[in-house]
This record gives sequence, structure tokens and C-alpha cells, in this order.
Amino acid sequence: MKKRLYKFIFYKLMGWKIVGIENAEVKKCILMVMPHTSNHDFYIGLLTRGISGLQMNWVGKKELFKFPFGYYFRNVGGEPIDRTGGLNKVDSIAAIFDRKEVFRLAVAPEGTRKGVTEIKTGFYYIALKANVPIVPVAFDWGKKEVNLGKPFYPTGNYEADWEILKQHYKGVLGKIPGNGIQI
Repeated sequence: MKKRLYKFIFYKLMGWKIVGIENAEVKKCILMVMPHTSNHDFYIGLLTRGISGLQMNWVGKKELFKFPFGYYFRNVGGEPIDRTGGLNKVDSIAAIFDRKEVFRLAVAPEGTRKGVTEIKTGFYYIALKANVPIVPVAFDWGKKEVNLGKPFYPTGNYEADWEILKQHYKGVLGKIPGNGIQI
């Protein structure tokens, strides 16, 4: 029932579409979501998740998952990150991938909804450490489409891999076009 409601809102009321492969066989990956220019990207992601029926996750500091919001955050794919014991963020998130059978981590590498000249590279090093592919996902407000790319396994050469990944985002417009990284 929820899936039908999500489809009605997303496709009929909002006029959006999903392009690309929703690959259920990829049980662990980094969903590299760009451009992230507005708070509106959150509900586009939630609707996409609801329509696909695939588990998609995000991480937040463990304090966010306490009462009263913890249940809701977990229900929408949240996973608390615990950085105690000397673990850095990359190691902490890679440890989550080790523990989970299915974990598709949505990350906005721009790190903010404001304009940036470079993306944060943590998503890349998490994928490398966890040995999972990166799936480029474009929220194109100009075309009103969520475009899912093919899984890409990082090679360890960030500069070369970034050149390949950023091709997925050429010509893509964020909700507030001036706020995203310019590719």
C-alpha cells in the first residue's frame, strides 16, 4: 500500500521518474547521491527508496538514535555510527558493512547543500576499505529524474576513478543549481 502511495506522489503528482537499473543483487554499496543542493533532496531519496523496495541506508552519530527519534531514524534506513575505541569515520562505517548482510549507504559527497569546489572523499575510501562498489545516483531537478548508474569498484587511484564517476553527473541540475559542485 505504501509503495503505491509513493509511486502516486512521485510519478503522478510530482512528475518525476527513475532511470537506470535498480539492482537488488548489489546488496552492499555506496550510493553516491549528487547534487545535494536542498533539503528537498531528502524526500526525493525517501520516495525513491520506497518505490524501489530496496533497503537504502544512511549513517548519523549515535546520539541521534536515542528516544524519541531513534525508532523513526532507524525506520527510514538510519544506522548509528559509533566512533569510540579510536575508530575514525571510514573505519567505523566499514565496520558496519562487515556486520550487515545488506547495506546500501547513501552519501552526499558534497557534504553540504551550499556551493563547493571539491567533494569530500570519505565515500571513496569507505568503498575501498569495505570492498564495495560505488553506485552513482543523480537527482536531476531539471529533468525531474533520479538516475541510477552502474556499480563501479574503486581501483585505489582516486583521481582516475573520480574522472569516471563524475561523467554520470554531467549536465545534471540540482534543485538550487548554483549550490552544487559544478561538473
